[in-house]
This record gives sequence, structure tokens and C-alpha cells, in this order.
Amino acid sequence: MAQVIDTPQAGDWPRIRTVGFDGMLVSFGETLNEQANRAALAFRAAVERAGWNGVEESATSLVSCFLRFDPLYLGHDTLRTDLETLLAERNWYDADLPQGRRLWRIPTIWGTDLAPQLEEAAHQAGLSVKDAIQSLSSEPVRVQTIGFAPGQPYLGELPSCWDIPRQQDLSARIPEGALAVAIRQFVLFSVTTPTGWRHVGQTAIRLFRPESETPFVLRPGDEVIFPPVSREEFENIRSSGPDGGASFEVIR
Repeated sequence: MAQVIDTPQAGDWPRIRTVGFDGMLVSFGETLNEQANRAALAFRAAVERAGWNGVEESATSLVSCFLRFDPLYLGHDTLRTDLETLLAERNWYDADLPQGRRLWRIPTIWGTDLAPQLEEAAHQAGLSVKDAIQSLSSEPVRVQTIGFAPGQPYLGELPSCWDIPRQQDLSARIPEGALAVAIRQFVLFSVTTPTGWRHVGQTAIRLFRPESETPFVLRPGDEVIFPPVSREEFENIRSSGPDGGASFEVIR
């Protein structure tokens, strides 16, 4: 496992850290919040635009931007100086989000036997099932990061009533396309897997397409709405192809 070394600072954010031999991590907070996620997304876009020679890859987590570089070509001290200079250019916490983001509409069946934990999650949030569906399906949520499985997004933040804990026990199986909730976030599952998140909705979208030139359908910074559909509509959508009835428009 790569060693992570704190840069010598006074404990404030952002922080630059060395990750192993060929990585740098720029973090904008210790815990997830909208501003830290926004900063990570905006800063990574700025790094990509800068096009520094020797930086081979960049990616974001919930509150950090990771850079992998060639240390035989680009020294740690040089890259750290470049990062510090870029950080000083502006307040990244109120930066504009990257251009080219998309607003997705992914049809979702809420509850039923296909998403059997909606009632339990609604009770945890202090809502009726009807109000829970309205709360979860009416407003767009941001793809904060991709992780855990290929192409799998974490989305949020949801309203504060959805700051509900994960389950104490794992669900043995949650299917591909499942929409699950906990700690003010959705996870839209790209694979079948056990989970401690409560399964509240089911979609028919295929998020990971290894045969495609762009195998991950959703990207960090995209926004998603999950409009409700009936069981009949969902069954028709499920047989319509890998998009599962999803559509998107570019955010202007």
C-alpha cells in the first residue's frame, strides 16, 4: 500500500501530499461537503488544462485530486511548486464546475419487490414512502466520484433527512442498476454485489461498458435525476438496450 506523507502545513486546507513514489494528492477537506467536492473537480480540470509534461494521469475522489506522474521526468519538488502556484490562483471552493458536464435522466422504479428497502429507508428519514420518492426523485444530484467498482458513481448530497446510517448487516446481493441510499448519498451500482446501503430504487442502465471507447457512462461532475416510472414502463425500458431509457443534455 502506498505511503501517504502529509505536507508540512498548519492543518488548514487544501493540503498537498506525496503518495508513494509517483503520486501527488491535493485534498480540499477531511470530510465530504459540496464545496470540497466542487474544489476537487474544478482543480482537476485546471490541471488537465495546464497539460504539465510528466503528469500521466489525474483523477478525483470525493474531496481530493490525485496526480500520477513520471518521477524520472518530473521531480517531486517541481510538481509540488506547480501545484502550490495553481492552488494560489483562486479560491477553489467557489470555483465554477468543469465545462462539458451533463444532466442525465435515468428512469427509476421506486420500491416494489425490485427495490425492497424503500419503506425502511423512508422510515429512517422520517418520511412517508410517497414523500421519500418525491424527495429522492425531484432534484438533480452530482456525481461526486467514481469508485468501488468500474463506472460506479457516488451521488449527492441529498437533503439532510437522508443522513441515515448504513445497515448493520449486509444485504447478500444487490443487482446491477440498483440505486441505494445512506449518509446523504446515492450509490448507483454498476455490478451485482453485497452491500450495507439500502436498496430504494432500480434502474436499467448499464454503467460499465468495457467494449466501448468510453467504458464509464457517468463522469464526475455530471448531474442525475431519477424520475419515477411504473412497473410496466420499467419492464419495457429494461428490454430497450444498455441505456435503460436514460438520456442526457449538456449543462450550459
